[in-house]
Amino acid sequence: MAPSPRGRQVNLAQATALLLAFVLTAGVGGLLTAGTLLPAIAVAKGTTDITVSAFDNLPSELVVKPLSEKSTMLDANGNVLAEFYAEDRIVVPLDEIAPVMRQAVIATEDKRFYEHGGIDPTGMLRAAVKNAASNVTQGASTLTQQYVKNVLLETAVRNGDAEGIAAATESEGIEGYSRKLREAKLAISLEKVATKDQILENYLNIAQFGISVYGVEAAAQKYFSTSAADLTYLQAATLAGVTQSPTKWDPIKNPENSQKRRNIVLQLMKAQGVITPEEYEAGIATPIGDTLQPQEPRLGCMSADQAVPGSGFFCDYVVKVIKNNEAFGETEEERLDLLYRGGLTITTTLDPAEQAIADTEVKAGIPVNDRSGVAHAMSVVEPGTGKITAMAQNRTYSAVNSGVAGETSVNYNTDQAYGGSTGFAPGSTFKAFTLLEWLKQGHSLSEYVDGTRMSYPQREFTASCTQLGTDTYKFGNAEGGKSGVMSVLDATRNSVNSAFIAMATQLDLCAIMDGAKSLGIHQASGKDFNVVPANVLGSDSVAPLTMAAAFATFASGGVYCEPVAITRVTDASGAEIPIPSANCTQAIEPQIADAMNYAMSNVWSGTAKAVGAPPFASAGKTGTTTRNENTWFVGYTPLRSAAVWVGYSEGMIPVQRLTVNGSYVRYMYGSTVAAPTWKRFMTQAMAGKDVPAFNSVDSTLLHGVQIPVPNVVGQSQEAATSALRAAGFSVKVATEQIPSTVAAGAVASQSLTGAATKGSYITLTLSNGQAPEGSGDGQNQGPGGGNGNNGNDNGNNGGGDR
Repeated sequence: MAPSPRGRQVNLAQATALLLAFVLTAGVGGLLTAGTLLPAIAVAKGTTDITVSAFDNLPSELVVKPLSEKSTMLDANGNVLAEFYAEDRIVVPLDEIAPVMRQAVIATEDKRFYEHGGIDPTGMLRAAVKNAASNVTQGASTLTQQYVKNVLLETAVRNGDAEGIAAATESEGIEGYSRKLREAKLAISLEKVATKDQILENYLNIAQFGISVYGVEAAAQKYFSTSAADLTYLQAATLAGVTQSPTKWDPIKNPENSQKRRNIVLQLMKAQGVITPEEYEAGIATPIGDTLQPQEPRLGCMSADQAVPGSGFFCDYVVKVIKNNEAFGETEEERLDLLYRGGLTITTTLDPAEQAIADTEVKAGIPVNDRSGVAHAMSVVEPGTGKITAMAQNRTYSAVNSGVAGETSVNYNTDQAYGGSTGFAPGSTFKAFTLLEWLKQGHSLSEYVDGTRMSYPQREFTASCTQLGTDTYKFGNAEGGKSGVMSVLDATRNSVNSAFIAMATQLDLCAIMDGAKSLGIHQASGKDFNVVPANVLGSDSVAPLTMAAAFATFASGGVYCEPVAITRVTDASGAEIPIPSANCTQAIEPQIADAMNYAMSNVWSGTAKAVGAPPFASAGKTGTTTRNENTWFVGYTPLRSAAVWVGYSEGMIPVQRLTVNGSYVRYMYGSTVAAPTWKRFMTQAMAGKDVPAFNSVDSTLLHGVQIPVPNVVGQSQEAATSALRAAGFSVKVATEQIPSTVAAGAVASQSLTGAATKGSYITLTLSNGQAPEGSGDGQNQGPGGGNGNNGNDNGNNGGGDR
């Protein structure tokens, strides 16, 4: 802001004469006359420039904007998590301020408040005479003038106007007189349009009552843990004395000074009949420490842990939601101004009981200062609403870069824009989205896939939305798990990489990634997952919160909701402000969700067998990256979905051959720490709740479409294979041949006959050309195999991550 022209400077004697002229004119002709005649008097005295500065360049009416008020963040039960403010202030009406508090301020600051018209000519004349004899500008400002000064200062601070701040606080020399004249003019104008009670109310809300405390309500809460309405005469005297010098008289910072000042105020209150002599004597005999009951403000998210253990990271996430979302303002500056000055009441989704459990169990899994340095995080979401009920990690939240071990401002649970983390590779938990596309394309859980191969040229994959490379994609199974032919249900149970890659070759990689995206999946950077074979096994990085919300879709019967942390926001007046919506949609068909639940509920007999199933309906997926860098368990009940992650936050560092929480870990898997933490949390969180069962799985999605199996016994290997594939089956040829009456090399038997699930593997056993012993009339004995519903014959169903 460009400085206003000041014109010719005047000396102190001229400025004093100008102020004296104003006071005398006011005393003789009235305040309105003084305001009208002062410019003419100034011209006669040769002080035109200061008159222009003090009167002509200023508005005749005081422009008052809503006061800066602190915002309060609440948990789901309405308890305070944290407060945010540039000025610690709570605006209250006059009838919510104790009468004795009003009387104490008037007795101390302006005993003729209800008699004058904005300025006090008697007081100003006395001060002006004293000032004329010295070089220091003294007081005599009325409460109205003090209110005007505070408004001008507040406005300048809000606008970042350094010159305006200086002008509103100048106390010496000609600039001090200029400020007094300006305040006097505006005070006169204000008294024309506002009642005395309105001015007093506004003053009691805007004035500073200590270091970083504004308004009598915030001061009452901070120093006495009470409200302005319930202040005693001793407490009122203490506060009334503070405003003259908020730092010097601050009761907590300078209690001895404050007590002396309080006693002066008590003397003034007695002299003006506000209190009795007995109350005065009792008051001055009371040490100020006996009256104080300080209440530390929960300023910022570093204080949130005092309310709910480990909630600092959730609090920080909410702040960034407000900072980043246009629902709270067009620009980031406007949004932060709303948070720190708008007097918001922000009700969040945080369940304090669940948060306390999550914080305890995450830190029980791996303590904050564990020598391994391994990080551990959990996000919990309510299916069907997207509400984030808990968010924990084995670190202490700190907004400053303290360098203290175990402290960080980085939120491992969220996207980079909402906490600074770049996310973590989800590993095998991402297989859920290949399974989802498998079912959407009409395949079943009972179909068999050949998980033998450990490499595929990329040309064998379909990607309709992009062009894949020409190299060969190679991978392995965790712990050297068994490959081979297996049902999709067993492949899911045991998390067999080779089986899921085989499934992906029968699908469109673009459709797999699109299906994941429809459930909110994206990289922590905000980008989409890349369409590459490696992402079938989860190679890109994602936030735990994103995974928890995606898996909540299965628990809710296919309804995906964006994770939300805020349920209601009101401004200082109590009016509601629009908030970000969960935008819940039916992302997948309910019967598909039911099949997903059935498949992933088998995790407790597979990769999480050692953990054991909890005593209620639950499902989930373990996840482990190639060298054990990131391990996960993402699981859910019909009531809650939680994603648990373990790894090094610094990067892709193997968690191998080290001691974690007192136990030696050769290789970290999803079932080592993540799944047990999930189970401990969920068991406690579901206690006492009526957890419903999952819906039953659709028979077709479980068993698939039953179709006739051609009888190919006696046919050549080539003809039999062609016929079976044409009918919708996959074919595998047994290694060993058997005696048979059919020609050597022809099909001697087949593993399935009658009817079987479309896509099933049928094993062909060829003849070695030798007739079997005791063959009798030599007729073919047939393939056997029962009714075709008994699955594959090789028994290789192991593998996958733990």
